[in-house]
Amino acid sequence: MKQEKKENDFLDIKKKIFLILSFLYVVSSEAQCAMCRAALESEESGVQAKAINDGIVYLMVIPYVLVAAAAYAIYKIKFAKKKEKV
Repeated sequence: MKQEKKENDFLDIKKKIFLILSFLYVVSSEAQCAMCRAALESEESGVQAKAINDGIVYLMVIPYVLVAAAAYAIYKIKFAKKKEKV
C-alpha cells in the first residue's frame, strides 16, 4: 500500500514538472501563408514581413488558449462532482 502511494506521488510530481517545463519552453517560429509571402517578398527591408509573421503566430495561439480553458473547466466540473459523491 505504501509502495502504491509512493508511485502515485512520484507520478504527480512528474506531471507537475512536465507541465511547468512545457509552459517555459519557447519555440521561435516563422509562419506565413503563400499569399502573404508573395506579397511581402518584394519588400527589401523585411520589417513588414516580420510584423505579418508575428500577427500570424499570435492568431495561432488563441485557439490553443481556448481549448486549454475548456479543458480546465471540464476538469474542474469533473472533480467537483467526485467530491460531492464522497
